[in-house]
This record gives sequence, C-alpha cells and structure tokens, in this order.
Amino acid sequence: LLFQALRQISQRTISTASRRLVNRVSENQKLFQEDNGLPVHLKGGAKDSLLYRTTAGLTLFGTMYAVYYLLVSSMPKKPN
Repeated sequence: LLFQALRQISQRTISTASRRLVNRVSENQKLFQEDNGLPVHLKGGAKDSLLYRTTAGLTLFGTMYAVYYLLVSSMPKKPN
C-alpha cells in the first residue's frame, strides 16, 4: 500500500504538484511606465525608498570612514 502511494506521487508531473503563479508583468509595466515624476528606482513604493536611503547612507558612511582612515594613516605617529 505504501509503495503504491509513493508510485502515484512520483508519477505526477511537476506542474500539477506545484502552485500556479500569477503573471503580473503587465501590472508592473503600467506602474513603472506611468509619468508621475518619480525616478524609476523609487516607483516601487516605501520598500524601494527604504532600500535606496539605506544604500545611500551606507555609501556615505563607507566613504567617510575610508577618508578618515586615509587621513589617519597619512600622518605618522609621533614617538614618545
């Protein structure tokens, strides 16, 4: 009985075992093509805005950190 059940499961095709996906390409095309004055990297909403601001903040922090250590390493330590 167990062998027969496993055989039935293995004979199913992948398409019947998986969930159906909804094609939302046309909805996204309408969203990103409408002329509302926003740049394309912010048209996704709050999630895109948060990702953009986080990336910009990390980039600014990393640049300032690199410049600081360049300045520190360019000045030799004074012997005591």
